Amino acid sequence: MPRYCVIGAGAAGVSALQQLRRLGHDVDCFERTDRVGGHWHTDYDALHLITARDMTAFEDFPMPADYPHFPRRDQVRAYIESYAREHGLYDVIRFGTAVTGVEPAEAPEGATGARTGSYGWRVTTSAGDDEAYDGVLVANGHLWDPRIPDVPGEFTGRTIHSGVYRNVSDLEGDRILVVGAGNSGCDLAVDVAQHRLDADIVIRHGSWFQPKTYFGVPRQQVPFLADFSPTEQDLISRLMARLSIGEWHAYPGLPEPEGATLAEGRAVVNDLLLYWIHHGRVTVRPGIERFDGATVSFSDGTARDYDTILWATGFNVRLPFLDDSLFPWTAGAPVRYAGGIVTESVEKLYFIGLIAPRGPQIPIYGMQAKLVAKMIELHEQAGQGGAPIAQYLASLQEPETGIDVVRDGWLRQMADTERLLAAYAMSSGNAAPSLQTV
Repeated sequence: MPRYCVIGAGAAGVSALQQLRRLGHDVDCFERTDRVGGHWHTDYDALHLITARDMTAFEDFPMPADYPHFPRRDQVRAYIESYAREHGLYDVIRFGTAVTGVEPAEAPEGATGARTGSYGWRVTTSAGDDEAYDGVLVANGHLWDPRIPDVPGEFTGRTIHSGVYRNVSDLEGDRILVVGAGNSGCDLAVDVAQHRLDADIVIRHGSWFQPKTYFGVPRQQVPFLADFSPTEQDLISRLMARLSIGEWHAYPGLPEPEGATLAEGRAVVNDLLLYWIHHGRVTVRPGIERFDGATVSFSDGTARDYDTILWATGFNVRLPFLDDSLFPWTAGAPVRYAGGIVTESVEKLYFIGLIAPRGPQIPIYGMQAKLVAKMIELHEQAGQGGAPIAQYLASLQEPETGIDVVRDGWLRQMADTERLLAAYAMSSGNAAPSLQTV
């Protein structure tokens, strides 16, 4: 019986594990820590979902009704754990076992023209395992290897990255500089300000700030928005934000948003930062030029001393168990197709969660895993050596090189992938009903 491997037991990993087990596949899952839930165990204490509770759930497993509209980090963690318990996933996850290597299996003697991965993969682990799998689903996450930019000079105060920051007890002094203005950076500047510390935040590029709610309702659940196209929703959201929080120039230091629309620019779901800017508890700074001891010099010619720098500058994509030369990389991430699931150059290797379409994240993992199940079915029907599914999809789709992507475009590519898989099944004479629908 074919066997499959899932790497990681965060939200993406347990979703993929359950989808394959539901279809009767033999699946192993390796998790290097002793717990389910991934980064939801280690994120900063002030973290809440920025998407609505009822839109951010696993399929057929809603979040508890007594959770708030925007659950806390610990509530999301408990929810992921309860999903794993409900489906018996704890029994099949090998905790405390890191995957140390994933290598393509050798083709049988006499086989010619086989693509890399066509005959499966060999997986080695920290526990000494060396096992063969027909396919590998990579769900090790992309929020664990901190990225800190190089800045001329040396800062002599405390520095800490958002990936290890928990709360203000991790800071030294009361002059805090947050570097980075994505959703996390804005959250952390607010956390600092709410604890009556002196918060500055570096914002080099303008973003479209969006409130979490309109008319007291979570953004994703405003009823009438669903009646409009994505382009119209973008326009309406910008207009409602303008009415709710005003224009960017109403907040000292904020740069003008880049891009004419939410889809073209950066979007940040946070209006508390704007509140604290108006109250003088947060000051916006431009880009950093250099460090000199405790002094930070900025691109506008100003300088100021700080006790702590809190880096909210993102993470590197790391796949330490794979040889990077197996597939092309661009802008620090593998070049992917099929909604971020496959690369062009290898078969039977699938990425779950190595993409972040704007909006609720947990549902995307199940959607990706369902398409992986369809690819697996085609490979199994093709017999030994599988089928060139990844090559086929890559020849007909535009590549995806980023992690942060616009959801509407991602959904279109997912639908296109489903259509192409159904067409492949038909042309191969393997048109199974399960390949026609999700």
